[in-house]
Amino acid sequence: MSQHQLDSELIRNLASLLDETKLTEIEYQRDNVRIRVARNLPPQSVALPPVPVAAPVAIAVAPVAAPAPADHPGMVPSPMVGMVYLAAEPGARPFIAVGDTVQKGQTLLIIEAMKVMNPLPSPRTGVVKEIVVTDGKPIEYGEPLVIIE
Repeated sequence: MSQHQLDSELIRNLASLLDETKLTEIEYQRDNVRIRVARNLPPQSVALPPVPVAAPVAIAVAPVAAPAPADHPGMVPSPMVGMVYLAAEPGARPFIAVGDTVQKGQTLLIIEAMKVMNPLPSPRTGVVKEIVVTDGKPIEYGEPLVIIE
């Protein structure tokens, strides 16, 4: 199979994943090949019915915990776009839990991309401080997954 055919098939798979996950952009990089597939959505003008204005109401705002900072030194980012799974199969014990000590190379989770299950190895030895993602949810390239200190 030629490189052109391989790239065409990969692009079709990325476009299909784009539709399945309702994302607007996917970027894939392996070795010196980098492919970006994006969807340009036309602006939608929606006529909204008039909304009656109610009297102002005082609302108490509870402090919200800030998400894990993307620049945290122990943050493990997603190397690809896909669906994240915290266990090998539904109902199985998760690969890691908060407070676990992990070794470099140990599987942290699985990312499904283009129907392929990709185990994500720990980049370092340390303690799992936070699992930022939710099992079975879509993730973006570079999105924080886990914090290991």
